[in-house]
Amino acid sequence: MMVIFISQCSKKAIKRTQRILDAFANRIGDRTWQTVITEEGLLSVKKLLKKTVTKNSAIACHWIRSRRFSELLWIVGSRYQFNAQGLVPVNITQQELVMDIVTMKAKKEGYYANTHLQHLAEHQFAVGYLAQQLFYSAVNNDDYKQLAQVAFLAGCLHDLGKVDPLFQQWVKKGKRKNSDDDGQHIDTQSHFEKHPRHNEISLLLFYLFEDQITLTQRQKEQLKHVIYWHHAKPFRKKNNFIVLGHIVDFLCKNLGGKQRVDDLVAQSLILLNETADLAKTYLTDRTILNDVCDGLAGQKMTEIPTYFKQLNFPYFKHYSAIDTSNIAEQIQANAVNNLLRSCVISADRLISQLSASELTSYIKQQRLAEIIDKLQEESPLTSQLNDIVNKFADSSRTQQQNQVAETLAERRDIAVLAGPAGCGKTRIALEWARLKQAQKIIWVCPRVQICQSIFTELTENYLPDSHIEILTGEFKFTHRWDNPTKSEDYFAADIVVTTIDQIVSSITTHTKIDALLPFMSAHIIFDEYHEYINMDIFNLLFAELITAKNMRANWQKNSLLVSATPHYLYLQDILSIDLDDVVEMTSFNQSHYQINFIEYDETELGTNPFFRSYSDHTFVISNTALMAQQGFILHQQRENSLLFHAKFKRSDKKYWFTQVCETFGEHGTRQYQILRSGPIVQASFNITCDQMVTEISSAENILQRLGRLDRFGKNRSTNILKIAITESVKRGKPKGRAGFFLDRLHSLQSAKAWYDFLQANLKNKIFQLPELYQLYRAFYAEDNYRQLVQHDLCQALAASIRKLNEKILEPIKVYSKADNHIIRISKHALRADSRFVQLALLDVENYQQPIFINQYAYSMPLKDSDTFDNLTESLDYIKQQTNVINFMIQNQHHIDDNHPINKEKIPRPHRENVITNYARNPEYPLYLSYIEDDLNRIGGSSLRSDEAIYYAVCSKQPIGLISYQKILSLNPKN
Repeated sequence: MMVIFISQCSKKAIKRTQRILDAFANRIGDRTWQTVITEEGLLSVKKLLKKTVTKNSAIACHWIRSRRFSELLWIVGSRYQFNAQGLVPVNITQQELVMDIVTMKAKKEGYYANTHLQHLAEHQFAVGYLAQQLFYSAVNNDDYKQLAQVAFLAGCLHDLGKVDPLFQQWVKKGKRKNSDDDGQHIDTQSHFEKHPRHNEISLLLFYLFEDQITLTQRQKEQLKHVIYWHHAKPFRKKNNFIVLGHIVDFLCKNLGGKQRVDDLVAQSLILLNETADLAKTYLTDRTILNDVCDGLAGQKMTEIPTYFKQLNFPYFKHYSAIDTSNIAEQIQANAVNNLLRSCVISADRLISQLSASELTSYIKQQRLAEIIDKLQEESPLTSQLNDIVNKFADSSRTQQQNQVAETLAERRDIAVLAGPAGCGKTRIALEWARLKQAQKIIWVCPRVQICQSIFTELTENYLPDSHIEILTGEFKFTHRWDNPTKSEDYFAADIVVTTIDQIVSSITTHTKIDALLPFMSAHIIFDEYHEYINMDIFNLLFAELITAKNMRANWQKNSLLVSATPHYLYLQDILSIDLDDVVEMTSFNQSHYQINFIEYDETELGTNPFFRSYSDHTFVISNTALMAQQGFILHQQRENSLLFHAKFKRSDKKYWFTQVCETFGEHGTRQYQILRSGPIVQASFNITCDQMVTEISSAENILQRLGRLDRFGKNRSTNILKIAITESVKRGKPKGRAGFFLDRLHSLQSAKAWYDFLQANLKNKIFQLPELYQLYRAFYAEDNYRQLVQHDLCQALAASIRKLNEKILEPIKVYSKADNHIIRISKHALRADSRFVQLALLDVENYQQPIFINQYAYSMPLKDSDTFDNLTESLDYIKQQTNVINFMIQNQHHIDDNHPINKEKIPRPHRENVITNYARNPEYPLYLSYIEDDLNRIGGSSLRSDEAIYYAVCSKQPIGLISYQKILSLNPKN
């Protein structure tokens, strides 16, 4: 390949860069090099450049694809020296150009909202008006008029703090960097270390005024939350802002005394009255803002009482100790805050995009509503959904599905579809959307693999000509798997198949908060929602989303919960859904089933049912990926088996997902006879088997797994579901691997309850699926079993509340020069505290004598725009491998020359935190094992640890991430 390097380095970085590039390429200009080079050589150049990179470095690499076309591969150093295509200007001028003349200049006595020089009063009123209209549009319910007024008032108050003289001084100078898209702050991190942001000052002003404002206490709390959180909290090295008193102290210090703070308060009152005058002129009717201004007439700054100074800032999320009697009320309060905050931020962003003259014109001509109207687009989805009707024969099955869909569409509140495996829940959901005349569908799934399955089914079977998008952390494609979605088109399709993570980010982040409003207006299908119930934090955030949708007018909730296992306790106690709204679809499967329990001792390898050999189209589903991996390794030579779990790198996960579907589908190839898997295949996989062995779990998980056994009802003989259980689980004790794992997932007592219930009702009995699903509902009706499930539910909610109250979800703005094109793991990831990892390959064809391969699991991508073919692992799991983490801390900087820690003098006690923090970036993964070449650099292969974690492979397929110690444990000699 032929490439060109362009250097925009300055100072000492010029010579350092020239030495490297001269060694690999020919100079064709003062700052330009050209050469023919291999991909491996190009990665070496990039590695050397990154090793010497400083703030003055800036090198772009272009691939010359043809005479007329070149492609930007990567940029090392400052990206700001180039445009988005990696290009630089060839000439500059100091002369004034016509296009650069600013026609509107800041006036000394005026107050401005942003660098567009929008008048602050106009900006505040417009944001308030738009926030109110957005709220009306989102809930479409006259019962919430008072909340709409709160949205209006919050918008009119949100930027009061911009009367701050330092902010006005900054905004009028015009010397600023690229600004935020939702109204500017002073854009230097150092400023906020010793001075409050404008939203913090706005909050202080509201506290000063609130006693004179005639509102309920709840409305005041809502206003405080929105005013403070309409911007993300800045990351401060020194936590100088803990209570309101700190704002006062810094204002007095920075503005020149208490008198200047009094002047600021007085100016904010004048601004508020100007905003109220605009509202009165525009709306003609008296508004809540006019009432507020009347209450504040004559308000003067008085001595701030001590208790006031000690007040904390509003919690982003606040839940009290778990009590199912009032948890629904707490969920409601947080859901309302989400919605109000989203309306104000969205309105702020829309208004801030206008020029000052445009805003003035919109207000004078009373055309602000047009801004929202422009966002609404017609969609062809309704007519496309109508076409689905003709794709299915008018059979009794189709008629029953249509009847269930009609019943769901007639529900006044949130509708719930309870349908057993194979009953056609996807088609029923689409028919429900057709009857509701959906213009946009957001299909929300708990896991990426379910998204893959739904996306494939929709694009290939139901709506091949529709605009369908899959949007997850790993996959972003539209219509086809080979058509990547551009970032500006995310969530733009008529049907968006996405994970719950993408939706809750509209609650937990600042950058995606405006996605909550399209969510409110769209038709939402929550597929397999029962998986959120025992997941920390998700169980509450999901409930907040449902509560927000429930605020819409009757028959306009536009939400459908879909699951074979509705978890009736969660529906009633947490979501406040009446069980009469649950519509059950009868199973079409007429096969017969029987459940047999297998008791085993975990300490005896030979009796473990997951380590036995199987045949005859069998699924072996364990609660963990490790158990599936070990069973596959043991019998790889004697079984025609396929292994699937979540511990694969990105490309392997995608490929083997396709293999699972193609092999075990209704008309599958049967290329493999055995599927060994973790729980990843238990939901929304349209696959089937003739035999199944599974590990005991909750009722929901067992029924989901059972749905893959003779899924299409073709077997004439009785289908046997074998459930393996240990003595500790039978007694509900968190002992042993199985008991400890279930207890950690808040499922141990539920699993015990389901085991006891099945023993009492189905022991040695042959049954059909309709009978089992009737028993499942009866399971939740019996107090002794219900109490055990409630214990686990309370444990799960309590764990979520502890994490939420630790403020791990607070939106935080970090001012960083880091490249923003690289996907990073959030510091407050919802799923787990994971890190990117790198692993050496290990051949386990002969697991008794594994072979260490001198190659890593994946390499750096050639282009910056390409995604890493990487994988992640929980930091908790990594730290449990003590020798691995200690070895890495001691040697990582010796092996990885490019690691930033080489440029920092980090004391050894802090080195672990620094390295694990950098591992949120895929460019600096944690090395959990090393290849021989790297080990030779620090002392040789004798330094290998048995605790090291490898990416195991064999001739059949990859095994995935696994500890070397776990492989050794399969050898009886060890």
